Amino acid sequence: MPKSLSGWRVRFCTCAALTLAFAILLTGPAGAAGFPDRPVKLIVPFAPGGPPDVAARIIGDWLSSHLGPVVVENHIGAGGTLAARLVAGAPPDGYTLMAATSGVLAISPQLYKNAAIDPVKDFTAVALLSSTPQVLAVNASLPVHSVKELVAYAKANPGKLNYGAVIGTPPHLSGEMFKHLTGTDIVFVPYKGASQATTDVLTGQMNMTFEGATGITPYLKSGKLRALAVTSPHRLSEIPDVPTMIEAGYPGMPPDAWQAIVAPAGTPAAIVAKINGVVNQGLADPQVRSRITGLGGVPQPMSPKDFALFIAEQVKRWGDIIRVTGVKLE
Repeated sequence: MPKSLSGWRVRFCTCAALTLAFAILLTGPAGAAGFPDRPVKLIVPFAPGGPPDVAARIIGDWLSSHLGPVVVENHIGAGGTLAARLVAGAPPDGYTLMAATSGVLAISPQLYKNAAIDPVKDFTAVALLSSTPQVLAVNASLPVHSVKELVAYAKANPGKLNYGAVIGTPPHLSGEMFKHLTGTDIVFVPYKGASQATTDVLTGQMNMTFEGATGITPYLKSGKLRALAVTSPHRLSEIPDVPTMIEAGYPGMPPDAWQAIVAPAGTPAAIVAKINGVVNQGLADPQVRSRITGLGGVPQPMSPKDFALFIAEQVKRWGDIIRVTGVKLE
């Protein structure tokens, strides 16, 4: 994570004219004193009901209660780039925000040829919400109980194993990076929704998958799926007996998926700071934290400046993974 950075300083002048101008700046459109005076739109690039949508509504409810009315709108398509273009082209006044994810900001713009968005230049970083570790899980009927055994099985049966994920998402790239690091031939099967991919692994139509911890944990406890490793640097409290990919001998796996809030480029710093402060208060609230962790997320409060550095770093990291694995959208 980027180190905290110091803020800016303002030198006050006794000149009456400059003092008046400064007061106008604080209370006018560029300041945050009167913000918001109408509902704020929070655009979600995914269908209603999924973890990203639910997380957006959790933080939207908190913002509505502590800042002002927030209306959640779902805009689906092209790996989230349709919603991203909508938000990037909105007035930079704080009234249009996007519940962004690592897939929408760091992956899709580098995969979709017509994405027409720059995750660093077209958006203002507002707040990081949470990170979500991925779990490598297999159908319980597959005769493997560790990453080492999975790799050996895959090499002994080239092209016979498969995994499913939504194309252009962290689980998809995690699978491709796993194949690259292990030198295995495993077939990727694209899905429109993560829930269907998980269902097919449960029924045995698919052999394995990478998926968020919470969405998969109930099936691990029932014995229908078997977790072999987690992609996070440390073991997860929900499944403490499952080793990390680093422990399994593969430290080069992709970083955790994450969810955040961004605004159009040029959104005033005072408004961004105000929203960020309220969001971070929410992430510290026990009830909000509990709801987010229930979705498999780990709350990650961060300043706007640190989050901007984080986005740039993540764009590079996912871009490197895309280049190394050679993933392309047909």
